[in-house]
Amino acid sequence: MVDCVIPAAGLSSRMGAWKPMLAYQDSTLLDIAIKHALMFCSQVIVVAGYRAEELIRHYQHQQQITVVVNQDYQQGMLSSIQVGIKAVTSSKFFITHADMPCIEPQVFRWLWQAGCARVVFPGNKHQTGHPVLITAELIAQILALPVTATMKQVLQTGSEHYLQLTATSGIYLDIDTPEKYQQLIAGNKQQAVK
Repeated sequence: MVDCVIPAAGLSSRMGAWKPMLAYQDSTLLDIAIKHALMFCSQVIVVAGYRAEELIRHYQHQQQITVVVNQDYQQGMLSSIQVGIKAVTSSKFFITHADMPCIEPQVFRWLWQAGCARVVFPGNKHQTGHPVLITAELIAQILALPVTATMKQVLQTGSEHYLQLTATSGIYLDIDTPEKYQQLIAGNKQQAVK
């Protein structure tokens, strides 16, 4: 039993179109990100903000998906993560992103199996990647962060573990610009990573 928090609250300003519902693989970017997470996780907590009602309607009949709303989503990603982790019920949880549909589902399992540290990243110290596995013991510290802070202040303290996975596992591929989206649709994932 493990939860996964997926922030999907932002304006998608760099994309110029709303990322969560962009078409991908006969579905959407967010749907595929959720699908991959649910191959290992028992629940996905989607944090909505901008156009929240659409996400609430879209997922209202899916028992393994909980949509929570960040009314202050314009304050940034950390504010959405703080709203999402309040709904976590498992002793450890993942955080990943709505615009990362190429993360291989087994990455969640690999992180879990290596979950001896309080925080486990799939990448390395300089390029951490997603998803991240975090112990629920850190929730209070994350909630105490000011919105101007970064998650790294809590997660990268020297006691974290890195799996050193390669880019081919999808851990770095976030689809945040029109160019990356077109490369993804064209099937050129390697180019989109750059």
